[in-house]
Amino acid sequence: MPAKTALVTGASSGIGEATALKLQELGYTVYGAARRTHRLHTLAERGIRPLAMDVTDDASMQAGVDRITAETGRIDVLVNNAGYGSYGAIEDVPLDEARYQFEVNVFGALRLTQLVLPHMRAQHSGTVVNVTSMGGKIYTPLGGWYHGTKFALEALSDCLRLEAKPFGIDVVVIEPGGIATEWGAIAADKLEKSSSSGPYAAQATAVASSLRSEANAKRNSPPTVIADAIAKAATARRPKTRYATGFGARPLIALRRILPDRVFDAVISRAVGTPR
Repeated sequence: MPAKTALVTGASSGIGEATALKLQELGYTVYGAARRTHRLHTLAERGIRPLAMDVTDDASMQAGVDRITAETGRIDVLVNNAGYGSYGAIEDVPLDEARYQFEVNVFGALRLTQLVLPHMRAQHSGTVVNVTSMGGKIYTPLGGWYHGTKFALEALSDCLRLEAKPFGIDVVVIEPGGIATEWGAIAADKLEKSSSSGPYAAQATAVASSLRSEANAKRNSPPTVIADAIAKAATARRPKTRYATGFGARPLIALRRILPDRVFDAVISRAVGTPR
């Protein structure tokens, strides 16, 4: 039997990098995709196949899938991990930025899935892993556009799971909590750019401080925790539909499930230090 093949997007750092290495350790032929291929040198030295791919560029996604199938003849696991957090008040964030976040976090993932599914159907097997967030189940002030992308990806994954099941394809959602990556700093930078002045300035100061908090950073889980969950989903005969893991994920999702909206509002506002 040929080695199974995995494609991991956003592989240049953090969760994607850890996932690429974990799947390779399990015997997969792994393609690590990223816009900035110079950041894939470390993975390439470890035997991961670097792939230039921009999930907002259809031609680059098509070329990447074509290369993988030409070289290996199959795609067994797709990990849609590429994404970023763009925070800012819903009123403040320019619609071009809001649309771009949906392009990366939602439409890029689903377009790549569209390109991969015919190959998985032909094999009558495969696993699509969509990395959402606990932010696809909960919400925070000034994170509306980001949370919107993750809520959307959760719903699309549920529908896709039903559609793909008759073809032997599993669809799994991974819901990370707080993870030690570049995500928080990027989200804080975007937040300050959008809302550091004007009517939302006080909230922006509090949320940016929370995103950059050293205390929170110390509690965050390493990216390998998510890589392990993805590997478990990819190798399970019958994977769970969702894996919530990483700092805070399970308790916060559980709280959201049981608390009334306004009580949860108060909990989240207190946690990030925003005015109530």
